Amino acid sequence: MSGSLASVLTIRFAAPGRLWLLLIVVALVINQILAQRRRMRYTVRFTNMELLDSVAPERPRWRRHVPTALFLLGLTGLIAGFARPQQEERVAQERATIIVAIDTSLSMAATDVAPTRIEAAQEAAKEFIGALPENLNVGLVTFNGTATIAVPPTLDHDQLLATVDKLRLGERTAIGEAIYASLDAIQGSAAATMGDEDDEVPARIVLMSDGATTVGRPDAQAAAQAKRDGVPVTTIAFGTPHGTIELDGYPDPVPVEVDVQALREIASTTGGSFFEAVTEEQLKAVYTDIGSSIGYTTEEREISDRFIGASLIVLVLAAVGSQLWFNRLP
Repeated sequence: MSGSLASVLTIRFAAPGRLWLLLIVVALVINQILAQRRRMRYTVRFTNMELLDSVAPERPRWRRHVPTALFLLGLTGLIAGFARPQQEERVAQERATIIVAIDTSLSMAATDVAPTRIEAAQEAAKEFIGALPENLNVGLVTFNGTATIAVPPTLDHDQLLATVDKLRLGERTAIGEAIYASLDAIQGSAAATMGDEDDEVPARIVLMSDGATTVGRPDAQAAAQAKRDGVPVTTIAFGTPHGTIELDGYPDPVPVEVDVQALREIASTTGGSFFEAVTEEQLKAVYTDIGSSIGYTTEEREISDRFIGASLIVLVLAAVGSQLWFNRLP
C-alpha cells in the first residue's frame, strides 16, 4: 500500500494549467448535492406516504449514486490525462558499458572469505552480470602483475560468465594498470557502438581487489585519468584484515591484508562508490546494489494513456450500471 501511495505522490503534470477543468467536476458535484436536497424537500411536502410508496417504490439508495459517482470519477481521470501526467520510471540504460575488473593475484587464494576469496568473487560476479539488462555492454578485465581485457564489452553475457569461471591466479598486483585497461575497453566499445570515440557513452568500472598495487602505474595516476574521462570507479575491498595464504618457500602463512584506504581513495577521486565485503552474501548484496545504480536510470515517462484507459473503463461501468438499474444513461 505504501509503495502505491508513493507512486501516486510522485506523479507530475506536464500541462498543469489544464487541471482547472476539474472545476467542472466540482460544479457537477455541487449541482448533484443541491438536486438531492431539492428532491428531499419535495418528498417531505408529499404528505400522502402510502400513495408515495405506490408511485415511487423504494430502491436501494446506494444504487442511485453509483453511476453518478463513476461518471464523475471517469471524467476526473480524463481531465487528469489531458494534463499529461508524468512519472519517474526505472529503465535500462542503452549503450551503457560496465567493466568488471577482478583481482587475480595470489592473495585471492586466501580462505578468510569462504571457500576462497577468488571463488566467492567469481560467484558474486556471476550474480551481478546475470542481473544486468541484456542490452548493457559488459566487459571483463583481469589483473595480477599485468592487466588483461579478458572479454571486451559485449552483449553476450553468457561468454562473460564462462570466462569468469576460468580465472587463474598470478603473482603481484597492478590496480593502476587494471583501470587503464578498463578505460581502453570502454573507449573501444564507444567507437564500435557509436562510430565516434568522442561520443559520450555512460560507463562505470567495478573494481574488486584485496591488496595494494605492487607493480605498474600508480593508482592515483590511473584514477586521475578515469576522472578526466568521466568514468566513475566503484571499488570493493575484498577480504578481511586476517587473511593469509600458503606460499612455496615460506614456512609460515603469509598475511594478505586488504588495503582499504587505497581502494577508498580510487573511488573518492573518480566519483565512484566504495564497499567493504568480507562474506559471499555481502558481496552479492554489493553487486546487486551496483547493478541497480549502473544498469538502470530513471526517466520521466508520460502516463496519459493509463489515466485515459482507466477512465474509459470507469465510464463504461457507469453506463452499464445506469442502464441495468434505471434503464437510462447517467
